[in-house]
Amino acid sequence: MQAFSDISGLIIDMDGVLWHGDQAQAGLSEFFQTLRDLRLPFVLATNNASLSAEQYVAKLAKMRVRVELGEILTSGMATALYLAERYQPETTRVFVIGGVGARQPLLDLGFILTGLDDIEGDRRAHLVVSGLDKDLSWDKLCTAALNIQAGAHFYGTNGDVTLPSERGFLPGNGATLAALSAATGVTPTLIGKPEPIIYQQALALLGVEPERVIAIGDRLDTDILGAVRAGTRSVLVLSGISKESDIASLDYAPTWVMQDIQALTRALLI
Repeated sequence: MQAFSDISGLIIDMDGVLWHGDQAQAGLSEFFQTLRDLRLPFVLATNNASLSAEQYVAKLAKMRVRVELGEILTSGMATALYLAERYQPETTRVFVIGGVGARQPLLDLGFILTGLDDIEGDRRAHLVVSGLDKDLSWDKLCTAALNIQAGAHFYGTNGDVTLPSERGFLPGNGATLAALSAATGVTPTLIGKPEPIIYQQALALLGVEPERVIAIGDRLDTDILGAVRAGTRSVLVLSGISKESDIASLDYAPTWVMQDIQALTRALLI
C-alpha cells in the first residue's frame, strides 16, 4: 500500500460517495471543509448525467456544501466535449435520451437536438446519445432505435447498470443501453467511467499529473477501474455499490479501501 501522501488533487464520485439519492452521507460538510482548509483542489466527476452542473451545485448547497461550477464534471458534459472534438456541432443532429444534464451540454456547444418525430430523411439524427432518463418512455426508445438502425452513431454517457438511492439500487443508464443494443444489434461507445475519458478531462481541469491525483469512488467496475486506466491512485469507499470482498475476484484493485467519507476525512488530516 502506498503512503497517503503527495496529493495535489482529488477526483470525487458523487452517487454512493457523497449521498444516496437526496440523503447526504454523514460527515459531508466536514469533508468539504477539510478540502478547503487543506487547499486541496477537486473535481466532482460523476457518471450520472441526469442533472446539469448548476443542478449539482444547487443540490450540494441544500446539503450545506458550496462548490463552484468549474468543480463539476458530469458524463453528460464529458460526452458533449468528446463529440465536439469529432463532429461539427452546428451541422450535427443529435437525438438524446436523458434529462437536462445530457441535453444542455450539447446545446451549449452548438449541437442540433432532434425530437421524437425526427426519424425520416434529413430530419434523422446523425448521433444518438443516451444518459440516465427518469422520464424514459417507449416513444423515446423507439425513436432512438429507429435512428440507430438508420445509421446514427450510438453513444452512452455511461454504462452504469444500477444507481444507488435511498430506496436501494435503481436501474441506471446501462439498462437503457442494453435495451437499445438488443433492439438494434449496435453496441454504444461509452464516455463515462471506466473509460479514461472523463478522468482525463478532470485531470485537465485540475492541471495536475495523474500520479499526484487520487480518485474516490464506490464502484470497482467504474470508479476504480477508470482510475487504473487513467494512471491515478484510488480510494474505494464502502458506502455505495462495491464491497471489499469483491476485490478478490479482480485483476486490479484500489490503492486504499475506506468505510466512507468520514474515514477519508480523518486520513486526510493525519
